[in-house]
Amino acid sequence: MIEFKLPSLGADMEQGKLLQWHVKPGDAVQRGQVVAVVDTSKAAVDVEIWDAGLIHELRVQPGETVPVGAVLATLLAPGEAAPVAPPAQAAAKPAAVAAATRPAVSPSARRRAKELGIDAEALHGSGAQGAVTLADVEAAAAQRSAAAPVDRTQAMRRAIAAAMSRSKREIPHYYLSETIPMARALAWLQQHNEGLAITERILPAVLQLKAVALALQRVPQLNGFYRNDAFEPAAAVHTGVAIALRGGGLVAPALHEVGSKPLAQLMRELADLVQRARAGSLRSSEMSDPTITVTNLGDQGVEAVFGVIYPPQVALVGFGSVVVRPWVDGGELRAVPLLTASLAADHRVTDGHQGALFLAELRDLLQQPEQLAAADGGMEKKT
Repeated sequence: MIEFKLPSLGADMEQGKLLQWHVKPGDAVQRGQVVAVVDTSKAAVDVEIWDAGLIHELRVQPGETVPVGAVLATLLAPGEAAPVAPPAQAAAKPAAVAAATRPAVSPSARRRAKELGIDAEALHGSGAQGAVTLADVEAAAAQRSAAAPVDRTQAMRRAIAAAMSRSKREIPHYYLSETIPMARALAWLQQHNEGLAITERILPAVLQLKAVALALQRVPQLNGFYRNDAFEPAAAVHTGVAIALRGGGLVAPALHEVGSKPLAQLMRELADLVQRARAGSLRSSEMSDPTITVTNLGDQGVEAVFGVIYPPQVALVGFGSVVVRPWVDGGELRAVPLLTASLAADHRVTDGHQGALFLAELRDLLQQPEQLAAADGGMEKKT
């Protein structure tokens, strides 16, 4: 018997509220399939299952709040037989058992539930003999989105504060910064984007994300987790992108496999991630997978940002705005667009020397945008 537990969907998550099941007992599921929707302090998240099998029992019902790690459901592994019921249960009338677990649903309630994406048979009915009515479905829909924006924002701020307090208390941070000339990168972007539709243009943030992923190849100790008093390196770079939400607060879901994807694909995936984050439509893997976080406050006019590490990650990279300042280039004083990149890192895993190597690699990569494009093998240079 396999236990499907509520995963941690971020360092600031301690519990979650089950909003909806997408499966029922007896359903076959595949690894990576979305099986439930859970409300955290930040958003309603589609939760994926990471084992294949048959759903055996749903332990938690919609509307219940449970801690991280609680068993949500059990499933049978492929080829595993269902456990034999005790004699007292086996003697019960099957029809009565089925009637007790599958309440009647009125036709109008069933239609409305289908429109809203709600499992009507998982609801507690208020009609005769527990029948599920149209009012029950509407009430469930209202409950699913009941959290007022102000209440969610307050809960999010409390959760973020708790996680960041823990981070500063437990992680010995050190900070470094590097000033990076951006003239070549911006010129390359302008040339590449000429004639393209707005939706196809590459933003500077994408170059930054790609450069971070490639720089981590030189200092992989910054990409991973600190658990059980030891560093666990990550096999790939899943970059958490800090996204400000419209109602206040922020989330940092993952862009997966950043180092191996073409810039154009990263641009599409970044735009999609931001849109879904602000619509409250993220997946559990996006919330639990980040191996390092990047925060960019350049569009807010901030010149430098020194962030707090999201545990159990061991590093956070910050980018400020590009500003034109005096800069000596080739022995001449020029007005040059400059970017301040910062690194917050965990001193239990790395030291200033390794952090400096990372920032130097990041600086050099952003001086060579052609290499960032060529590294993905999927974008042609313009001439």
